[in-house]
Amino acid sequence: MEELDVFVSVGGVATDEQEAFVRAVEDRLRSEGLVPHTVGRNTFGAEAPLKTVTRLMKKCSGTVVIALERMYFSEGLDKRGGDKETLLKNIKLPTPWNQIEATMAYAHEHPLIVIVEEGIKNEGLLERGYDWYVQSVKPEVSSLNSLEFNCVLASWKSKMIEANAKKQPINNVKQDINPIDLTIGQLVSGLKPAQLWSILVVVAGLVGGAFALGAKLIGGS
Repeated sequence: MEELDVFVSVGGVATDEQEAFVRAVEDRLRSEGLVPHTVGRNTFGAEAPLKTVTRLMKKCSGTVVIALERMYFSEGLDKRGGDKETLLKNIKLPTPWNQIEATMAYAHEHPLIVIVEEGIKNEGLLERGYDWYVQSVKPEVSSLNSLEFNCVLASWKSKMIEANAKKQPINNVKQDINPIDLTIGQLVSGLKPAQLWSILVVVAGLVGGAFALGAKLIGGS
């Protein structure tokens, strides 16, 4: 089976543990015959970031979102100053690019798999209840060996293969043929009745002209 390109949405890592986890996900994808691509990590472009992401997604068959802690707040307020003001504690937020790229992937109709670090604030496209499965995991290599992860990965991969197959050209579509490689019979059989009749008329005219020219030459000799 040919390899499939996969878009991976992940921010710049902050710790060795995060880097090890991201590499483990990339290695797992490669072991499944999938090629991971991340803008700013292993794929780069000279244009604006959104254009680079759009160009890359067009060549990919699916998207993996890895939402890891980017920002941490020990305390904060939600709806500060309002009647519904709420005290927040130990808030962990991922890079906003996870939300942006997940939205773009959905717009591109990519099969989507979302991996969220435990404790990350569940909001937007990183919360459950949409058309994809969101897994909350510890950012550890061992998390990729769980039954849940394996089953979700297999389901996501099968959706990608199915979607990619629908994009492939139908096998029975006529291919470009070089007329030089065809026999007279093949050329004739491929002509429409009107085309064949026109050719016969031309050939008959040429044959008749040849006979007339031959008779004139013989008579004048």
